[in-house]
Amino acid sequence: MKQKKLFTDQEISAMIREKKNQNLALNQLYMQYYEIMTHYVIKNSGSEADAADIIQEVMLVFVRLIEEGKFRGEASIKTYLYSILKNLWISEIRKRKATSQRHEKYQSQSNRWESDISETLSQQENIHFVMKLFSQLGEACKTILTLFYYEDLPLKEICVKLEFSSEQVLRNKKYKCLKALTDSVTNSPEISSNLKKALRHE
Repeated sequence: MKQKKLFTDQEISAMIREKKNQNLALNQLYMQYYEIMTHYVIKNSGSEADAADIIQEVMLVFVRLIEEGKFRGEASIKTYLYSILKNLWISEIRKRKATSQRHEKYQSQSNRWESDISETLSQQENIHFVMKLFSQLGEACKTILTLFYYEDLPLKEICVKLEFSSEQVLRNKKYKCLKALTDSVTNSPEISSNLKKALRHE
């Protein structure tokens, strides 16, 4: 149906309120104000797609306010629509900013978590690596080094536990075990570095 004339604000308000030819009324509002509202959104960090979405929401809000009797014609429909548009768009921008900040915060936390996880996995790999080397040194060395470096037992307790004749004898044995362990990896600087890190629980 072709629209032959422009309706007044009062006619448009009545058509929407009484639900008579609402589509004609809304078509006129789109025709008259779509471009100016689109310009406002684009000028304020939005896109044409943003404008299309927000203008549709503006119209829905406007219709609801008329049906609820909250639009009484004190201001023109143009002014009213523009006011609704600005409020909705400002709210949308704030929402997007908050979402962006949450994303940045999450990304920062995620990077830190990934770093922590990577570090933990690295520690575990180092520990498994050293334990494998320990097992190649013989049971006595493996037990001494494990008790000292991983269970943090003092030499005095290890001496009693393993029935060494003195702490000095145990100290000498530990030194020989470490030397044998170090000698086994001297040909690989990377392995040597991992070994030192693992022994320090890094």
